Parts: sequence; C-alpha cells; structure tokens
Amino acid sequence: MNRAGIVIALGGNALAPDGEVDSIDRQFAHTRTSLGAVVGLARAGWRVAIVHGNGPQVGNALIRNELARDKVAPLPLGVLVAATEGWIGYMIQQSLENALRAESVDRRVVTLVTQVRVAEDDPTLLEPTKPIGRTMSEETARSLAAELGWSVAEGPRGWRRVVASPMPLEIIEREMIRSLVDEGHLVIAAGGGGTPVYRTAEGDLEGVDAVIDKDRAAAILGLDIGAEVLLILTDVDAVYADYGTDRQRALTRLTVAEAEELAGSGQLGAGSMLPKVEAAIRFVREGGERAVIAPLEQGRAAVDGEAGTTIVA
Repeated sequence: MNRAGIVIALGGNALAPDGEVDSIDRQFAHTRTSLGAVVGLARAGWRVAIVHGNGPQVGNALIRNELARDKVAPLPLGVLVAATEGWIGYMIQQSLENALRAESVDRRVVTLVTQVRVAEDDPTLLEPTKPIGRTMSEETARSLAAELGWSVAEGPRGWRRVVASPMPLEIIEREMIRSLVDEGHLVIAAGGGGTPVYRTAEGDLEGVDAVIDKDRAAAILGLDIGAEVLLILTDVDAVYADYGTDRQRALTRLTVAEAEELAGSGQLGAGSMLPKVEAAIRFVREGGERAVIAPLEQGRAAVDGEAGTTIVA
C-alpha cells in the first residue's frame, strides 16, 4: 500500500450536469463514469478520502420541501445537507465498489455522514449571500421569504433563496475518518461540504442552517487527516490568468505566493474558481504537500503532474 494520502473533491455538477434532466438514473450513470481517477489511485495504493458536492441535489430537496410544505413540515437546510450526504454517498459508494471489483482492486468503500464545525459568530451567518435552490420571480421569492423566513436576492437569471456559507474550522469525525483511511478503506466524507455545526458554551454540538463550500471542507479534511495531496476535480482544464480575455493562459504550476496574488487580483470567479484556489492555498500553506485543480477526466494524470494546475509551497 502506498502510504501517501489524497483527498479528492468531486463537484456535484459532475453527477448532475447543468442543462440535463437530473433523474436518479442519469445521476447514477454520471457517477459511474466520474470515478476513473479514484479507481486508478486506489489501484496504485493511495490512501483516499472523497468529498463530493451537492448543489443540484440539495436544490432539488429544497423544491420538494417547498412543494410539500402544506403536507409535511419542511426540513431545515442542515438536515437536508445530511440527507444528501447519505444518498449521494450511496451512489458513489455503490458505483465505486462495482468499478473496483471490475478492475480486481481489493479495497473497501464506506460513506460517513460528517459534521463540520464553524464559528458561532462567523460574520457570514448574519449576511447570507450563497444562492441555492430554484430561480423564481420576485413576487414568488418575496412571498416564500415572508412565509418561510428565507433571505432572497436577485441573481443573473432571477430571484433565489440565499443562505450563509461560513468558513469550516474542523471536521468533527476526523479521527474516525483518518483511522479508516489509514486502514486502506476509501472514505466518502464531508459530502456537500459537510453538515455545519457549532459548539455551545457547554461543549454540545448544534446544527446551523447554512452550507459549507465543499472545496474548503476538503482542504480542512486533508489537513485534519494528514493527506499529502488535495485534488479538486472540476469542469475546466486548469486555472487561468486573464480568464475570458484574449490574453488568457493556462497556469500549470503556481507557488502559494503566486496563487495568493492571483486570488487577490479579481480575475477568478467568486462563485467558481476563487474558492477552489483559496482552498488549495490553505491546504498547502498549512502543511499539505501540493494541491491540484484539474478536469474530471484527467484526474489521474493531474496527480502525476501531467494535467491541470499544481499549487506548491
């Protein structure tokens, strides 16, 4: 067994691409085609933890909440995140077990519903800005906000609910995850960024009605379990300088200082590439060996330094 550890962050849109009817059959199909890099790393003996996104899935759960609210009591957002951790984890776990068996790779897979601690006084909790759920008219959005206590805001394509996205501080189940990974098991954890919680003055855990960025959670998980590599899989082939201009160019290797300068330049999308680069910076700056941002289909090559963008100290 290769004793090197890797945390792989897999986007929720990899399982439910934009513009496609995201039936469970289609999501299973996408899941089964998205795990090539994981299987290759497992075959090579890497110790693996997987963090997945849940944006499309938790958005659909919110719609079900909304439409059924006169039949059953709506579930809090934190509970819905935990629910998606379970069922998306089930899809990945089953698909990965089948793929490993087909490749004669003798590794076990487990899904762990994970709590992630945030600060009770995180300022984002008072100023929700993260859009989730469906796009609505202003009238519908304001009506639901009044009825259900939501915060809503207008975005590029219409009005949506907005929620807080606090900074993750630690993985509550980190010791269990680290033990399972060290034993050679492939662990699916902190799905959707994990379920956000805070500690009371008495030391008890309480849930927070918020969402955590999954790439930031993956960085914290990597640090908490002592992983050497953070691999963030996305839908672009690299991090770009001057993206969207005629001067854009792919960046194959960055130091932390160079990545920090790029992150502060305003060139990276606040809701897309910026949090990925920030997560990579944190992981490397706080002890990780390297972070790699790469397209889904080139994940294995990216770990070998042949694709994507690598960020090092």
